[in-house]
Amino acid sequence: MDKVALVTGAARGIGLATVKLFMEEGWRVVGVDRDAEALRDAAGEAGFTPIVADVSQPDAVARFMQEAAEQMGRIDALINNAGVADFGPIEETDFARWRRVMETNLDGVFLTSQAAIPHLKATKGAIVNIASISGLRASTLRVAYGTSKAAVIQLTLQQAAELGEYGIRANVVAPGPVRTKLAMAVHSPEIIAAYHDALPLNRYGTEREIAEAICFLASDRASFITGQCLAADGGFEGTGIGLPALRG
Repeated sequence: MDKVALVTGAARGIGLATVKLFMEEGWRVVGVDRDAEALRDAAGEAGFTPIVADVSQPDAVARFMQEAAEQMGRIDALINNAGVADFGPIEETDFARWRRVMETNLDGVFLTSQAAIPHLKATKGAIVNIASISGLRASTLRVAYGTSKAAVIQLTLQQAAELGEYGIRANVVAPGPVRTKLAMAVHSPEIIAAYHDALPLNRYGTEREIAEAICFLASDRASFITGQCLAADGGFEGTGIGLPALRG
């Protein structure tokens, strides 16, 4: 296989798990992240091609997309995974805080996808955007984060509608609670128990399980799938109405 995937937010978490799975499946991978040290360490471990860049900066996006295409010769899949999490009450979310979330989570997806279009036209490639279950169901303390992820879902529909004529597919994965190092560091036992109660599968997902959904949508196995939002969430969206205690 000569296919090439470009994964943003590749230094850790779901992004790094996705890079590793693509490589297991025979893809060549370019990983982009703004954390130079973490990206270098991850690339040394996994063996992908690293490019340090900030997806929220138009000039940086144009540069890394051109660099990736020149180094690899083609781009078959773009995985827009880079994102920031910021949780707080609406009343305490000032505009600067709002913009910090939007510029990476939404602007970055728009800029990177737009820059990739000429390359994806050539390969009839795929875009997979990473949203969140917070973009599908409301929750407290997520006014910027949840809104940005809901916008990513709508942006994906726009991409699918407009780019399909070029053979480019666009889909979005909305992860539910995932057992990342960060989540386990900040989630109290009470929060963990509450999530388990709310999830039909009664557990957090793994980074690898989210990567499986991403790689499937990027692959030829999903060749007639576009404009879809796949909630990899253990059933969390489907149980959003009603009290967990009433399901017994």
